[in-house]
Amino acid sequence: MSNPTLLILAGDGIGPEVMAQVERVIAWFGDKRGLAFDVENDLVGGAAYDKHGTPLHDDTMAKAMAADAVLLGAVGGPAYDDLDFSVKPERGLLRLRKEMDLFSNLRPAQCFDALADFSSLKRDIVAGLDIMIVRELTSGSYFGEPRGIFEEDGQRVGINTQRYTEAEIDRVARSAFELARRRGNKVCSMEKANVMESGILWREVVTAVHKADYADVELSHMYADNGAMQLVRAPKQFDVILTDNLFGDILSDCAAMLTGSLGMLPSASLGAVGENGRPKALYEPVHGSAPDISGQGKANPIACILSFAMALRYSFDQGEDATRLETAIEKVLSGGARTGDLMGPEGGKPISTTEMGDAILAALDASL
Repeated sequence: MSNPTLLILAGDGIGPEVMAQVERVIAWFGDKRGLAFDVENDLVGGAAYDKHGTPLHDDTMAKAMAADAVLLGAVGGPAYDDLDFSVKPERGLLRLRKEMDLFSNLRPAQCFDALADFSSLKRDIVAGLDIMIVRELTSGSYFGEPRGIFEEDGQRVGINTQRYTEAEIDRVARSAFELARRRGNKVCSMEKANVMESGILWREVVTAVHKADYADVELSHMYADNGAMQLVRAPKQFDVILTDNLFGDILSDCAAMLTGSLGMLPSASLGAVGENGRPKALYEPVHGSAPDISGQGKANPIACILSFAMALRYSFDQGEDATRLETAIEKVLSGGARTGDLMGPEGGKPISTTEMGDAILAALDASL
């Protein structure tokens, strides 16, 4: 049988630096665990624009559609700020999400014990935190029509439409319930059914899906504004949070800061399961391209490496090896290794991007 395929799109800024460490980890699993991948590299974002005049070439898009999973580093940077909106680096990422139909965005908020003091909340509130936010990614107010800025009664009016079909809610709800069965078996669905018709439909469809096929999973409902408050009051009450595109965007960033550093946060965007039994999938760190530290060896590669751990778990059904990698990272952090973004008030000397990769590989070796 052929090896599973990975398309790596390192992108811009610190993307190539952190992705280089991911490729070392991928090679380790091939050499030491017999888990080999066929890896191909290509361009996205500003790097693609510089070569092709477009943030995502059609050939690259075809490769993404054919790959078993796509790993992306970061896109964008100040050099591209003046480009037309249609060719800005971020449009490459949006095209991948749209054409791969990646409707389920998984944003974990996990607080490693060694970093609990980095959160803006008290240690006892966040220590041991392990939440997964499932955000619908391809519909809602970011895509609904009509949208735009119009003239009305002599003044400009900005319009965005919050629109969801039953089918769109159904499929992302199933994604959340399936995920919960692999975790704490609890889903909290968040919307604004008290003031929005789309929220009423959301709650009705999620409830129907639960009753029909997932009665074994504990389901609760919460208004999204209360959900934001609860995330900073008692976040460990949650296991899986299911929500729409707009609220998911806001709530996942709120949850992200509970962990103390954006440099620690991975994500997955999943689509429908194909004939090979795997979903269309894109894995990427939450952090941006960080042009201010690009090329200096200061970037934290952990979020990108954890994104590969998510790929192991959700695309390749290698949960044991995903846990092995996550445990190795936790061991490194517990030992005091820190890139600059993780330095506490006590100070110390930060290690480089490559040195963090070295430490993680050493911890993986020790796990054998």
